[in-house]
Amino acid sequence: MTQSGDVRADALAHQAEEDVTEGLPPGFGDGIPGKIAFGIAIAFAVFTLWTAAYGALPSQVVRAMHVGFLLLLTFALVANLVARTFFGKVVFWALGIAGFMTGIYNWVFYTDLIRRTGFLTHLDLAVGTTAVILVFEAARRVLGWPLAVIAAMFLAYCFFGQHLPAPLIHRGYNFELIVEHFGFGTEGIYGTPIYVSAAYIFIFVVFAAFLERAGMLRLFNDFALGLVGGTRGGPAQVAVLSSALMGTISGSGVANVVASGQFTIPLMKRFGYRSAFAGGVEATASMGGQIMPPVMGAVAFIMAETLNVPYAAIVQAAIIPALLYFAVCFWMVRLEAAKLGLKGMARDQLPNPWRAVREQWPLILPLAALIYLLFAGYTPVFAGTMGLALVVVLILGTPLAARIGPLAFRIVFWVALGLAAASFTWAGVNLLLGVIVALIAACAFFRGGRETLAICRDALAQGARNALPVGVACAVVGIVIGTLTLTGIASTFISAIISVGENNLFLSLVLTMVTCLVLGMGIPTIPNYIITSSLAGPALLELGVPLLVSHMFVFYFGIMADLTPPVALACFAAAPIAKSSGLKISLNAVKLAAAGFVIPFMAVFTPSLMLQDGGWMADAFGYPVEVAYVIFKACIGIGLSGVALIGFLFVRTLLIERLLFLVAGITLILALPLTDEIGFVLGAGLVGFQIWRARKEKEKAQPEVTA
Repeated sequence: MTQSGDVRADALAHQAEEDVTEGLPPGFGDGIPGKIAFGIAIAFAVFTLWTAAYGALPSQVVRAMHVGFLLLLTFALVANLVARTFFGKVVFWALGIAGFMTGIYNWVFYTDLIRRTGFLTHLDLAVGTTAVILVFEAARRVLGWPLAVIAAMFLAYCFFGQHLPAPLIHRGYNFELIVEHFGFGTEGIYGTPIYVSAAYIFIFVVFAAFLERAGMLRLFNDFALGLVGGTRGGPAQVAVLSSALMGTISGSGVANVVASGQFTIPLMKRFGYRSAFAGGVEATASMGGQIMPPVMGAVAFIMAETLNVPYAAIVQAAIIPALLYFAVCFWMVRLEAAKLGLKGMARDQLPNPWRAVREQWPLILPLAALIYLLFAGYTPVFAGTMGLALVVVLILGTPLAARIGPLAFRIVFWVALGLAAASFTWAGVNLLLGVIVALIAACAFFRGGRETLAICRDALAQGARNALPVGVACAVVGIVIGTLTLTGIASTFISAIISVGENNLFLSLVLTMVTCLVLGMGIPTIPNYIITSSLAGPALLELGVPLLVSHMFVFYFGIMADLTPPVALACFAAAPIAKSSGLKISLNAVKLAAAGFVIPFMAVFTPSLMLQDGGWMADAFGYPVEVAYVIFKACIGIGLSGVALIGFLFVRTLLIERLLFLVAGITLILALPLTDEIGFVLGAGLVGFQIWRARKEKEKAQPEVTA
């Protein structure tokens, strides 16, 4: 076993025995029903990838079939993994089949449904009603009660809002109109969120599943372990870096906690970090994966579609905040390590990070291709599909290359395969598909190849399963969006925010932040973002906040909600692994995620932090100067705030020092007259005072050592 393997095995020996699951237990079930559910997951993945690659079906059909597959697979898993009686299993399988048939109905009668708009038949109404009810039940099963209850309240408002007092009253809508709007139109369960799930999110979830099966998680861990494991507080630095790297392929914060936390949390505990702090580090770093380009979280794709901007524009706006977020995580864990007197790991126990890259560098190629395609102007659908295809080519080509004897012949094989795979840029998808089919056929004839095919099969199924929470959330949150568009209630909320912001923009931002955090107590990041951005985004735009910045503001606090007490989903996912309470982990995570709470406010007042429009400094000295200054100011301000929160710089801080460090950090964060000058002067004075105190303590301790 390698040295990195020794470290990993030692760390995993300390992990908790509990399995952390989100919604449904792991797996597909036992026996024939389990195999059927497994087959459904593969069919779901193949259908979605086929429609993404060829776009052969109308958008409405793709959306309806996506929801149909979501319902079929969800209720199949509920039947196999949750139901305890034979009758219960039969009922849930029946619900799944009924949900799938609603998608088939939309496909078969697609043209007829368009012609019958406004005059739906009784069968149409029954199918639409069934689809809406089953989406609610699937959301309750996969995501819990809160999101289902919130969506139900919005739907109830459509039925009974005409009886409410002003300003909430609306004109009233009959049952037929409501069913048509939510069960068949493009503003209900088949709205923009489910389109993004079918077109973008699903592909990237499967892409991440394939990369993980290929060994990317191990590469990230080995690289992080070798690069920063020997520094002060090395185990925590490893957690931050590996989670940042995981964020490049997986945008699910909770999944990151469960995947990398099994290794990093026991490692941090073994080297002296408190259990709650170790869990907080992993939760904070893993949630940051959703803002880490190039893949980011599913919200980024929804944002690009909502704002009608290229995905690359979202990535561009997120780059600096993401780097700041993780830089502050590094800074905070280093301060904590210095405060506790913790050292790094022994160098002879660590792997060589560059050797890990040299040995597994082919895994980086699909990710590099994905990044190139995203920034070269290709759509996320095309980039994700091609990136996934390249991963498949890499995985299938490996056992074939291993059977080629001379090195020169292996090199020729890989070069030829690489050129064939790259042909999609000029020859289209068909040639690349032909390469994959040929590789599958070749792998089917020998033992190692058949095992590789099984890896690809399992990755397809697991990717489809991983996409369930996101897809179901996108479907049910369509009820909320549909209510806003049908009733116009959003304008009432927007007017309220604007009326507050006319006198105090900061107060409007705080109210928006609180809304995100409160919603985040019960619902995932995606519906949180969709609901809040639909209400607050236009209002903040009216108050002069750039639209992309306002949406990023909501996005950030939707993520922070998973770290904020009392719910803090990511922290409670880390709790069994850390063997500490989720609340204690959450309190540490909030402290470590200071940048996540600060950066959105800074970006509103200085949009250049997200590479948006510049201010007076850009006019006077040029845009690059303003961006550099804002980054520098943000680093210093958040860094000083981190000292206040940890209570250590060169020596432990006094209470008055902590307060002054916090004041210095806040003044640099604000964009008011003279605040920058005050912050820099106060911060420099406090750092100097810390240096003086450290020297005094060293001199005071010197005689004791010599004695």
